[in-house]
Amino acid sequence: MNEQTVNGISAKETGKKKAGWAAQILKTGLFTENPTFVQLLGMCPTLATTTSVKNALGMGLASTAVLICSNTLISLLRKFIPKQVRIAAYIVIISGFVTAVEMLMKAYFYDLYESLGLFIPLIVVNCIILARAEAFASKNGVLPSALDGLACGLGFTGALFLIATVREIVGAGTFFGYRVLGEGYSPAVIFVLPAGAFFTLGFLIAAVQKIRNVKSDRQRHDRLSDIRQASDIPANIDYYCVSEADGVSKLTVASDSDPDSELSLDFYPPETEIPPDEKSGEPAGGKNTADADDSDYPDADWGMPL
Repeated sequence: MNEQTVNGISAKETGKKKAGWAAQILKTGLFTENPTFVQLLGMCPTLATTTSVKNALGMGLASTAVLICSNTLISLLRKFIPKQVRIAAYIVIISGFVTAVEMLMKAYFYDLYESLGLFIPLIVVNCIILARAEAFASKNGVLPSALDGLACGLGFTGALFLIATVREIVGAGTFFGYRVLGEGYSPAVIFVLPAGAFFTLGFLIAAVQKIRNVKSDRQRHDRLSDIRQASDIPANIDYYCVSEADGVSKLTVASDSDPDSELSLDFYPPETEIPPDEKSGEPAGGKNTADADDSDYPDADWGMPL
């Protein structure tokens, strides 16, 4: 039986594409562009509501609910909201969902409602929610927008959870209100004070950036390895440098032991006419990495040795 196709694209291929963009949205909101640790958004509730894990999860899940609902409705209305008043319209929509969440918490989670206090209505002006409405929901369909709200909300909740875990365990010796470090532990009270919030946030941001830098360095080394295999770059490379200007990325590799081995490589955007070599005036010849393993690598033409 032949596989069903739509506009020449099989249902299986369509499913893979949908799964691909869904996974990318989730990865972006949770890790790559985490609202707290990477974009540094929503610092007020992050610092104020992370004295305990219970409060952090309450604030995170409430914000997630508002993100999902507001993104969905703004996406539905994006073609009807005049551009000139879009920010005011977004705030009205967000405030409606915040009011609903506040009433639900007051009815069913009163202790949490009392603990979070003023920070529940302040979700209205949380820059994470307004930023996702402006940057994503107003430009994309309903399903991607709802998924984006879920991803960013969970990313925000996860960040609050990590910060609150450190602060509650170190500052009070408890987790979710249960003692975990024994009766003999002397709590570091500073961690439940505002100064402790800044300390914890700073250390966690530093840890996240370190992990991101290690991953980025590994990707650069892998990329250099692919380039070296597809070209005549000497194997004894000691360092390399990447710079970018006018959409062109320049990679320079060199060896301390062999100065004559220094080479310069320009990465041009697809379908861009490659300019001639500045010294000789001849077209820059050589090899490229079009057949490298990573399909995202742009074609690369080698210039003359420097």
